[in-house]
Amino acid sequence: MNPIDHSRRARQLAIFGSELPRLWCPLLTHFRDRAEPDESRIVAHLDRISPWVNGLLVPGSTGEGWEMSDRDIRNVLDIVLYAIRSRKTRLLIGILKTETEAVLEAIDGLGDLLKHPSVAGITVCPARSAGQSQAAIKHGIEQVLTRGISTALYQLPQVTCNEMSPETVAELASKFDNFILFKDTSGSDHVAQSDADLGNVFLVRGSEQGGYSRWTKYGGGDYDGFLLSTANVFAEQYSQMLDLQSKGSFEQASAISDHLTSIVSEAFSIVAHFPTGNAFTNANKLMDHLFAYGSNALNVAAPMLISGVRLPQSLLVRMKQLFDLHRLDLGKGYFG
Repeated sequence: MNPIDHSRRARQLAIFGSELPRLWCPLLTHFRDRAEPDESRIVAHLDRISPWVNGLLVPGSTGEGWEMSDRDIRNVLDIVLYAIRSRKTRLLIGILKTETEAVLEAIDGLGDLLKHPSVAGITVCPARSAGQSQAAIKHGIEQVLTRGISTALYQLPQVTCNEMSPETVAELASKFDNFILFKDTSGSDHVAQSDADLGNVFLVRGSEQGGYSRWTKYGGGDYDGFLLSTANVFAEQYSQMLDLQSKGSFEQASAISDHLTSIVSEAFSIVAHFPTGNAFTNANKLMDHLFAYGSNALNVAAPMLISGVRLPQSLLVRMKQLFDLHRLDLGKGYFG
């Protein structure tokens, strides 16, 4: 192991202990009014998923981080960090900005939060620019990594309109021991499936294209784990799948994966044409609402987005029909 990889591994162990979480969740942000977080719902939701999720991204795209001001982000972080203070959960702070300068300013504004014992580091994307050269992408990210903060790089071409090449990611890994994790939501998986030497950077997949079990290293794939929007809803099932794979029970793991693939693909199709927010947020907010309020879910106002717009009741009804089709038991709900 070369010195950079050895130092990175030491940093990872100092933050996470023996191993990094294999299942990460980009936490939903619940709102009671426009840009006003609903603390009780956020905490209840955390309580529900915490037995299976030990890694959080707050806020990610699913948590509406691209629409948040720095003040909004601080408000949500204060709620979440207080809620997980006595847990083993570790949190990456999402700094989702379209310009490198804005990312650096946001880092400067985090101050004491970076020293919080539950904070594992930050997550950043390349600056938004279609056709941006790899040299320009690398230069922007290097400005962040030279701060020395433990950092996860986030491949999200759906927003940034560009991709970090395998060579760029490998070069950054060879120079910066604080580059600890790489998340890819592109669905193309160019970095993970390349022959580039990424050292011991932890690789997580964020695409919701399904076939989950085949993407892990236990399943013959290229990823160490997942950072999935639908971990907000199906954390227990993903955890079971990963556990079964680690024990060699591949057929059972595949059966869980196939079931989740069917539900998730249909859930995303339900929100595909809704013009406000993003599909990751909208699908998961509707599904989480059903689990939160159980049999009474259709009698409770549909979830709100950061803009103050509520998701349509008609979409909630369709999601309930999907759950009924797949015989998902809602019971009284975890917040009912």
